[in-house]
Amino acid sequence: MEEQDLSLKLLVVLMKAEHAVASATQADMKRYGLTPSEFAVLELLYHKGDQPIQQLGKRILLTSGSITYVVDKLEKKGLLERVRCTEDRRVVYASINEEGKSFMARVFPQHRESVHNMFEQLSYEEKETMIELLKRVGLSLGE
Repeated sequence: MEEQDLSLKLLVVLMKAEHAVASATQADMKRYGLTPSEFAVLELLYHKGDQPIQQLGKRILLTSGSITYVVDKLEKKGLLERVRCTEDRRVVYASINEEGKSFMARVFPQHRESVHNMFEQLSYEEKETMIELLKRVGLSLGE
């Protein structure tokens, strides 16, 4: 097989794998009543603490309009709140509240196990190699 054809095959296999992983991830998050974007915001706040809303999109790859919508939905669900910065009133933080922390403490271990199961056919070393290779491709494309 020519190298260009191999690259095309790699693209098809990668896209099919990404679709399968995304579908499984969406189904997992749906069990908790959340969209992938909502889960990503909660997970970030749960593990990294309060974040400026303006920065959330960059951290989880969403547009500012989408972030506002997601934060609104999570706020209505009672899982986070907006908190104004005391030093700069223009900055508003997304802050996971106690109900959100309790929710994530309950569901995150299940989610972690689900993700582990998606990749259980790979050895530890294969996972490390795959991470390194995918990072290299992403970086070469300017990500």
